[in-house]
Amino acid sequence: MAKAPRKLDSNRLLSLTAMLISLLTLIIFVYQTNLLRKQNFISILPYLSVDTSNDIGNQQYRVDLTNNGVGPAIMERVRFRYNDTWYDLADFDHSLFSFLIERAPALDTLSSTSYSLVEPGRAITARTTYNLLTVKGSDAGRELIARTLERLISEGMEYEIIYRSIQDERWKITTADFSPVRID
Repeated sequence: MAKAPRKLDSNRLLSLTAMLISLLTLIIFVYQTNLLRKQNFISILPYLSVDTSNDIGNQQYRVDLTNNGVGPAIMERVRFRYNDTWYDLADFDHSLFSFLIERAPALDTLSSTSYSLVEPGRAITARTTYNLLTVKGSDAGRELIARTLERLISEGMEYEIIYRSIQDERWKITTADFSPVRID
């Protein structure tokens, strides 16, 4: 004997409709959660750049690390390549000036310099500039550092700075890239 087809009564229709609405609600919830996650990553994105300034009026030459992003950049490693060899800034006490003096000993004669260390774990907050090196006080000193950096760059000196966001996304900026590149 064949079974008689079941009729869709109002209770069964109401139950199926409630299940369909629940399933659609779950799909929308997962989609919105994914959008919020992406928005959170974008809202804390650090964006580092290396900037130089040769201020003739104030007799000052600066090398700065600027975070133009909306979240902090946490430093991991800074390296320089010169004469086909990579040098970790940690080997120079995390000091750009110490690295440069070893490449150009004449810089040791500069009398008015200030510099900061770029240690792993240092956070550069959003919309701030972190000074790596300043030479000030005389045109001769300003010109010496400017000419020395131009010479080193023309000889192929490059940099690579690796940092991360507070979400542990890793980024790097290099001499060749004008904007940060995500790594990992």
